[in-house]
Amino acid sequence: MYDPGQLRTFLAVAQTLSFTQAARRLGVRQSTVSQHVRRLEDAAGRALFSRDTHRVELTEDGEAMLGFARGILEAHERAAAHFAGARLGGRLRFGASEDFVLTRLTDILESFRRGHPEVDLELTVELSGTLHERLDAGKLDLVLAKRRPRDPRGELVWHDGLVWIGAPRLRLAADRPVPLIVYPPPGITRALALDALERGGRPWRIACTSGSLNGLVAAARAGLGVMAHSRGLVPPGLERVSDRAGLPELGSVDFVLRHGERRPSPPARALAAAILAGGDRLQRGRGG
Repeated sequence: MYDPGQLRTFLAVAQTLSFTQAARRLGVRQSTVSQHVRRLEDAAGRALFSRDTHRVELTEDGEAMLGFARGILEAHERAAAHFAGARLGGRLRFGASEDFVLTRLTDILESFRRGHPEVDLELTVELSGTLHERLDAGKLDLVLAKRRPRDPRGELVWHDGLVWIGAPRLRLAADRPVPLIVYPPPGITRALALDALERGGRPWRIACTSGSLNGLVAAARAGLGVMAHSRGLVPPGLERVSDRAGLPELGSVDFVLRHGERRPSPPARALAAAILAGGDRLQRGRGG
């Protein structure tokens, strides 16, 4: 009933909330993306997106279609792999940013392992900047990480705004330096936070440094300070800092997939496809 190609286009739009960015990701024209979405909406008999000249948002039926689309595509991939006759195998060195420690990335990896038991998957969890360095050095085959502003490398998984977050009862004194909770260099959100404060002329001090997201979250929950974080991945127990605090805007960040070779291996392509198909789960399905 539902065409897999149209479902993949739907997921690309749902994850980027942009017909233009979805077209870039899929390597097709924007008119093709619009056509696929229109045909899928015709097949469903419901509007899946509400859109105007400024933004694209999922409707309630669009939210429901996310789960159906993932299930249909996963079944389609399993069937294709089964009847293709060749099982994927070999070593796959995959790196994931610390940002995904508290998300449902484990669900995607578990499904991948069930579907491809002969792939020797090695997972590295690190800072985004470190993962890019290791990929460039040939030490990883595929990474899922943030990229620096104006860096064109990587396939966009989703685009999200950065916000200041902290403990619910945290209060910042206007006449004192902002207490920061940050990753060590080369953390990308660290660099963006410091740049924003410097541009805004706001004094700051480092209240906590940790290479672990769990360490940063623990410090923030204890009220030690504020941290810059993806708006769609705010950990439980923390909330966005009120605009009354006068902190500068942080801008946005891209989460991307990058391959380490010009011709990625079949296992790397398969895992990348699984992440792109389930990318909305990373953002929407946060763990505790």
